[in-house]
Amino acid sequence: MFVAFLVLWIIFNGRITLEILLIGILLCAALFAFCCKFLDYSVSRDLKLYRILPMIIQYVVILIVEILKANRQVFHFIITPTYQVEPKLVHFTSGLKTEFARVVLANSITLTPGTITVNLEGNEFYVHCLDREFAEGMEDSIFVKLLEKMEAAVDHV
Repeated sequence: MFVAFLVLWIIFNGRITLEILLIGILLCAALFAFCCKFLDYSVSRDLKLYRILPMIIQYVVILIVEILKANRQVFHFIITPTYQVEPKLVHFTSGLKTEFARVVLANSITLTPGTITVNLEGNEFYVHCLDREFAEGMEDSIFVKLLEKMEAAVDHV
C-alpha cells in the first residue's frame, strides 16, 4: 500500500524532484502508519498482495481477452439473422473459499458480454447466458481456476 500511495503522490504532482519525492515518502509513510493503526491493515497484507500480483495481472489480461472473444461472438449473433440464439440459465457451485473471490468471479461473468450473474448465494451461482455456447464449462472456467490458485497462494503466506 505504501508503494501505491507513493505512486499516486508522484502522479498527482505531475513531476519528480528530490523535494517532491522526500515529502511524498514522509506523507506516504504517515498515511501507511495511520492505515496500519486505525484501519487494521498490516505489512503482511502487502506482502500477500505482492506475492499474488503476477496472478492478478494474469487474471486481468485473461478477462480482457475473454471479453473481446465474447464481444466478437455476440457481434456474430447480431449480424447473422438466421442464427437462433438459445438462452440458458446455468446453475453451478463454486469451490471458492472467500466471499471476495466469489464476488470477483460473479463480476467477471457479468462483465463478459452474453452472460449475467443473476444470483449469488454462498457458493451457488445462477448465470443467464445469451446462448448455450456461453454456458459450456462455466463451473470450471479459467476464472475459477485462477481465483482458486490466488486463494491457495494467499493461504500459504
